[in-house]
Amino acid sequence: MPATPFDSAHLSSLFPTGSIGALFSDSAEIRAMMLVEAALAEAQAAHGVIPQDAATAIRRAAHEAQIDPAALAQATGQNGVSVPGLVAAMRAAIPDAHAAQYLHWGATSQDIQDSGLMLRLARAVALQRETLAAFLAVLADLAETEAETPMVARTYGQAAVPTSFGARVCNWGRPLLQLYASPPKALLSLSGAAGTGSQLGTDPVALRSAMAQKLGLTVADYSWHVDRSQVLGFAQWFAEIARILGKFGDDVILSVQSGVAEITITNAGASSTMPQKQNPVAASAIVALARHAIGLQATLMGAGMPRQERDGAAWFTEWLALPQLVLSSAAALEQGTALAGAIAPNRDAMRAGLDADGGAALAETLSFALARHMPRPEAQAAIKAAAADTREKGGTLAENARARFPDLPAGVFDTAHSLGTAPADARSFARAVRALLAKPDTAV
Repeated sequence: MPATPFDSAHLSSLFPTGSIGALFSDSAEIRAMMLVEAALAEAQAAHGVIPQDAATAIRRAAHEAQIDPAALAQATGQNGVSVPGLVAAMRAAIPDAHAAQYLHWGATSQDIQDSGLMLRLARAVALQRETLAAFLAVLADLAETEAETPMVARTYGQAAVPTSFGARVCNWGRPLLQLYASPPKALLSLSGAAGTGSQLGTDPVALRSAMAQKLGLTVADYSWHVDRSQVLGFAQWFAEIARILGKFGDDVILSVQSGVAEITITNAGASSTMPQKQNPVAASAIVALARHAIGLQATLMGAGMPRQERDGAAWFTEWLALPQLVLSSAAALEQGTALAGAIAPNRDAMRAGLDADGGAALAETLSFALARHMPRPEAQAAIKAAAADTREKGGTLAENARARFPDLPAGVFDTAHSLGTAPADARSFARAVRALLAKPDTAV
């Protein structure tokens, strides 16, 4: 297998990253850093830190120069960061040596690298939210349509009480609403060699504001070179999406397993040797990606304690783990959106699940109905005995309970009586999704 499946020729459709994948290429990283250098020069010229003609020349080079990533390899290997090689290549592309000297004035490599990363992460969040909106819209329709479709809820893998398929769909999507509504903010980094901004002119704070505005980033009024909360915030956001999707994928796998088959999936996977198989390939990929993202988030948390004013090992760990985490989350959401649209409930199988073990899923409802006529512990014991008798002798729990307690109202034997708030929860989720997606999007 290749080192990473995301850019593999034969695995990429199993782990599709959509447009987000292009943001984590060599060329995308270099282009983002060049844009940061241009914005720095323009902001510095506006504040009188460097000459205007120098800023113009730097901006032109940033937009027009074609820099081969491979040409930076030797310098990067030696320096531990690609910025020195990039700066040298950009200076070589500026015909005026006097103007070229003002490139990267007062900044440090981490300012350029981190700000370029924030540009790409901001775009990744925007793209992820677009796909997330599509995923939530599909779930909202499914939850509303199936709000009253009864099925058995399972706890510890055992039949518990009746619920609705719409309520289960609600459980898949509701945790994602807050993540969609509260994306992380991308901060500019500009603090100089050791976070002091000593060579950034007389007003580094104003310079940061001007530069952040040019790049569309949020301004930070402090140095965050060794405060990796910003990076970890993005990691958590993407990892949370992957984690929630992992629950969705796991539920789908359990729902299509032999003997359950409560949902069907169009275009399920095939086996090379067993013709009968309909494998939940997409759901399995989602679960694997969720596990991978969670592990990478833990790795990043360990790297989130950089030593002193800069820590190369902690920084390099981010480069190894963060792109993989973002791409894992993106691929999980791409697969999840396609999978959500391919799901259809098998109502006969859901009914069979409710009827399994003689309809034992009604036990709680019956025990509470009986508790109106006797102490609840006695009612529970009586229904437990009726359920045991049903298992041993056959028939249904409802029939057994009717025979023992003929005064129980007929309505308690109707599954719809036991759905509780499940239908309302499903419809509430659908309304919440549509209301959220209808709001003007002001996220940065």
